[in-house]
Amino acid sequence: MTITRIKPGPRMSQTVVHGDTVYTAGQIADDSGLDVGGQTAQVLAKIDGLLAEAGSDKSKILKVTIWLADISQFNDMNAVYDAWVDQGNPPVRACVQSTLANPKLLVEIMIEAAK
Repeated sequence: MTITRIKPGPRMSQTVVHGDTVYTAGQIADDSGLDVGGQTAQVLAKIDGLLAEAGSDKSKILKVTIWLADISQFNDMNAVYDAWVDQGNPPVRACVQSTLANPKLLVEIMIEAAK
């Protein structure tokens, strides 16, 4: 089965397509000065772009994993996420509090999707 790597780097690829499954790396905001809603919007836009490059879209997302630096911001993140997610095709999802690589980062999201 073919493996396609999108935006590969020395440490990781941003997306890997294996067969009919698309996997993204954990995505973070480019502007870490934003609040959690702004960072979430940036991350979801990046995911939309990666899915498009892989020949997929958010209606085909199977699984979402979300890491929040502060779980008290769960509702603020969800306000943006809920407006973005395909309501007719909701994926499975987990959201946990975690220390992220940079203290200015508030959210990181990784997805798996069908192609």
